[in-house]
Amino acid sequence: MTLRGRVDPLRWCGLAIAAVFAVPAAPVYAADRAWGADRAWGAEGAAAGARGRCAARASKVVCVDLTRQRLWVQRGHRTLFGPVAIRSGRRGRPTHTGWFRIWWRHKFHWSTAYASPMPFSQFFSGGQAIHGVYGDITTGPGSHGCINLEYAAARRLWALTSTGQPVHIWGRKPRT
Repeated sequence: MTLRGRVDPLRWCGLAIAAVFAVPAAPVYAADRAWGADRAWGAEGAAAGARGRCAARASKVVCVDLTRQRLWVQRGHRTLFGPVAIRSGRRGRPTHTGWFRIWWRHKFHWSTAYASPMPFSQFFSGGQAIHGVYGDITTGPGSHGCINLEYAAARRLWALTSTGQPVHIWGRKPRT
């Protein structure tokens, strides 16, 4: 690939990583099979999975089910986005659970701690954030506590949320 002119290094890094770690168009996730669901879990699945867990509020809430490794956004009982597959914290680096608010957003964040791009970062608890990745979220043991989304899902979520947005996280990642 030949690029001319000025190139944003974060975008170039993301393009290079995406080219190396290309993801199949519609992979079947092991977690989906374990829960007897296909990748397009649907609003009905989100509502059933959230029943009694993600509170129905008049405002939008980002709901994260660590047990099912799913994220969605709802307002009241209506699902506005998702559910989408996530990758959460690995053993020894769990994702925090509870109620949080997005306190900082940075569209093209770079983690100095892990020397890694974090596109569409939305920080909710200290250094833990919901953000996109440029590769396959189904590989590896998990994140360092962040909630990873596929790049396209992170971009769509970014458009729906803002600073101060409530985030409800519950459950426990299987095998951690």
